[in-house]
Amino acid sequence: MGDIRKGIITGGNWIIDFVKLIDTYPQENALANILEEKSGNGGAPFNLVKAFHKMRVTFPLEGIGVVGDDEKGRDIVLECEEMGVDFSQLRVRPGCGTSYTDVMTVAATGKRTFFHHRGASAHLAASDFDFSRTRAKIFHLGYLLLLDELDRMDEEGRTGASRVLEAASQAGLLTSADIVSEQSDRYRSIVPASLPFVDILFLNELEARGLTGIEILDTDGTARFEKAKEAAECIMELGVRQWVIFHFPVGAIAFSRKGDVYSQPCVTFPQQLIRGTVGAGDAFAAGVLAAVHDGWSMEQALKSGVCVAAVSLLSPAASDGILPWDQCMDFGGKWGFSSRSFE
Repeated sequence: MGDIRKGIITGGNWIIDFVKLIDTYPQENALANILEEKSGNGGAPFNLVKAFHKMRVTFPLEGIGVVGDDEKGRDIVLECEEMGVDFSQLRVRPGCGTSYTDVMTVAATGKRTFFHHRGASAHLAASDFDFSRTRAKIFHLGYLLLLDELDRMDEEGRTGASRVLEAASQAGLLTSADIVSEQSDRYRSIVPASLPFVDILFLNELEARGLTGIEILDTDGTARFEKAKEAAECIMELGVRQWVIFHFPVGAIAFSRKGDVYSQPCVTFPQQLIRGTVGAGDAFAAGVLAAVHDGWSMEQALKSGVCVAAVSLLSPAASDGILPWDQCMDFGGKWGFSSRSFE
């Protein structure tokens, strides 16, 4: 019984988001009006532990990362303490500011634009991770391409992130990872080094295109199943060991190395209830990973993911809209799921 693992440990970017709800996204030299603003959690590990906490999961939560010796960093540590997260591996780096993002969300569409200050998270190194200290079941790392030290390629063609994921795997954890959406050609030069040590990889349509060159959505947002399958096969060839999971506004599709495929349409609820899409991808990952942790099938896990992501849209901030897990599932049951098929 002593070998039974329980809990999820999250590592990577610990960020404070400053979210501005604006009336329009302006052209250069033009004006936009700020309608509402608030601050809150940002970055994969912070967003996931906050989502798990609000879902009221029963398994332990841990965090690994670096924050600055400033008010933002102290706020992160305090919130982790209040949530009951084990933050013993969340280190403070003197003389460095905590990572933060200014998020501009257009009120009418929920579309957001990010202005990011890399800060302390840029200094997170492989040596900051000690998996001998955890009995967690799952390790989630995010975001690849936004962790300067961990994205650095060494003389052996390995990144720090790849070594962290390998160490987690060797310690007996199921590994998962997420990628940041950026406009660059770095996807194919940096991300593949990590993939042989990833059990579950989460990507949106932009990240899938960056990594494979394949467009999985049409211009009208329709998910093309054959294109998604082609992209998943490319990513499996790069080494992902169990699941490639694509998520996008109309739903999600999961492909396994064994050949299993599951799709899940999004929750269909009134557009006027949507306050913002910040953190929706991380909310989806939280819903999926909580289900995987508790032994749900991948088909059930995808439904959990889209339900948790849906309620996250009820607030402009990343996780404020998230409800207890059963209420997230009830939300999906109440409004139903899109009848729009994956073609």
